[in-house]
Amino acid sequence: MTLEEEINRSNYNEDSVKSLEWNEHIRLRPGMYIGKLGDGASPDDGIYILIKEVIDNSIDEFAMGFGKTIEINVDFDSNKVSVRDNGRGIPLGAVVDCVSKINTGAKYDSNVFHKSVGMNGVGTKAVNALSEYFRVQSVRKARTKIAEFCGGNLKNEHEIEKTELQDGTMIEFIPDKTIFGNYSFINDYIEKLIWNYAYLNRGLSLMYNGKKFHSKNGLFDLLENNIDSEISYPIIHIREENFEFAFTHSEKAYGEEYYSFVNGQHTSQGGTHQQAFREAIVKVCKEFYKKDYEPSDIRTGLICAISLRIQEPVFESQTKTKLGSMNMEPNGKGQTVRIFINDIVKRNLDNFLHINSETAEGLLRKIIQSEKERKDMASIKKVAKESAKKISLHNKKLRDCRIHYNTKDERRLESTLFITEGDSASGSITKSRDVNTQAVFSLRGKPLNCYGEKKDFVYRNEEFNLLQSALNIEEDLENLRYNNIVIATDADVDGMHIRMLLMTFFLQFFPELVRAGHIYILQTPLFRVRNKQKTFYCYSDEERQSAIASLGANPEITRFKGLGEISPDEFRHFIGKDIKLDPVLLNKESGIKEVLSFFMGDNTPERQTYIINNLRYEEAI
Repeated sequence: MTLEEEINRSNYNEDSVKSLEWNEHIRLRPGMYIGKLGDGASPDDGIYILIKEVIDNSIDEFAMGFGKTIEINVDFDSNKVSVRDNGRGIPLGAVVDCVSKINTGAKYDSNVFHKSVGMNGVGTKAVNALSEYFRVQSVRKARTKIAEFCGGNLKNEHEIEKTELQDGTMIEFIPDKTIFGNYSFINDYIEKLIWNYAYLNRGLSLMYNGKKFHSKNGLFDLLENNIDSEISYPIIHIREENFEFAFTHSEKAYGEEYYSFVNGQHTSQGGTHQQAFREAIVKVCKEFYKKDYEPSDIRTGLICAISLRIQEPVFESQTKTKLGSMNMEPNGKGQTVRIFINDIVKRNLDNFLHINSETAEGLLRKIIQSEKERKDMASIKKVAKESAKKISLHNKKLRDCRIHYNTKDERRLESTLFITEGDSASGSITKSRDVNTQAVFSLRGKPLNCYGEKKDFVYRNEEFNLLQSALNIEEDLENLRYNNIVIATDADVDGMHIRMLLMTFFLQFFPELVRAGHIYILQTPLFRVRNKQKTFYCYSDEERQSAIASLGANPEITRFKGLGEISPDEFRHFIGKDIKLDPVLLNKESGIKEVLSFFMGDNTPERQTYIINNLRYEEAI
């Protein structure tokens, strides 16, 4: 036995065994409960999961027929979140236990909560434990109970009092900065979250910071409000029992795009219900049109929303982003999810296509178009794949990481691909990255402008073909290898141009990547201001001026003109836990076609006028 083994053996004793309080465990291992921390730049960051966990409880009350309004407020200055529903209210004698004792709650009683989002009573406890301030108030039958916590520790428990307030529950919280760091909420992400609740719960009104969110037509409204491209036929919308779906095909899109939900939970990673629908739509189309079309021809360009409600769903993690088990009983008849969904889709979609012949013709045209494009591209794809296979043996463009998004690793949400320009920038990031979760893809220089090109362009262009292969998105996003795709370019004119060219590539061929919140821009410091005692990294001229004032006379000021000028030792600070990412956000108002046409099309005089009118001049430092 080596000396090291002997030391490790002697150190393992009774003192090594620790028993943590419920809140200590959550604070020590937050990833088990909310997926990841983050600073708010990503829609799956922990601060949004906290909001979701609280709203989920209010949604469950609505689903049981109690309370048609939920009021949500977020103060962006103090980061305080409040959620108030008009449900039954937590039983007053159990208020403290329900938010501070694991394995305590009413979700275990299926007679009290049917088809609820939360099944294990963990969500609100996680919010409590991960908040620097947490307040819960319940109102039942003219009586109220209030309790206040800090980091999950009870600070103030009020006596039960009389009140004139309406029945329901109010929760206020501020995510703990010692856990989440210097975070900030992004309004677009919160609005998207709340809109999803509205689409999935017809009859429910959600008031968010004074704005009303309400949907009359469920998933039909979801698609109508999110599709920003020309479609092949009117949206097909069908609802039966505990399954609802709506879909159409985009004329120009490639791949598939899904908005999938289970019991109101956005299953962003899909799961068995989504796979069952994908199989069902292929089967129905083959039988209806009496031709054995390729599944990819039927699904290419598909934009779809599905919602399933079942008793006691089994998700693959506490964050509930993927439905796991097939062995469910969604209608109490002992059917699996696959059989249940296949039956509903087959019966209803077949009837719909027989009745709506114009829509059926539009769907058939799209399938035939996809089939033609696939056959036209077959030889190009074969050559491109062979070329990529040869190149990949000696490919130095991709420095891969060990953990990927399409695995079940607990750090999968951290998986990141940096797309960089040139060898110097790639070298700095490669040397300073976390090899477990961070990969680097190096561009030779400026990529080609792909605006207006067809999908075969991706295969004809070696660099884009290798990037597509690295991301593993050739067919769909099901096996996407990186959760965060980060464009890392210099903060100069050439760097900005490369950003635009890369965003054109993603918006032209993979807009679902952008819509799903996977694309980011890396912020790196423009200046380093330091003296012998302190160093400040500044991301703006205002921060530079503040640093100079803080350090006093004659500090050393360095202007970083490119990423390659930042040493690997310094770069480690900018892509680690304090990484600053700007998300690329997209909504219907953005208009992909209009944006790309204006910035990357042939409207040179209009673009020139815009640039001149918006040009900023800054004095040399």
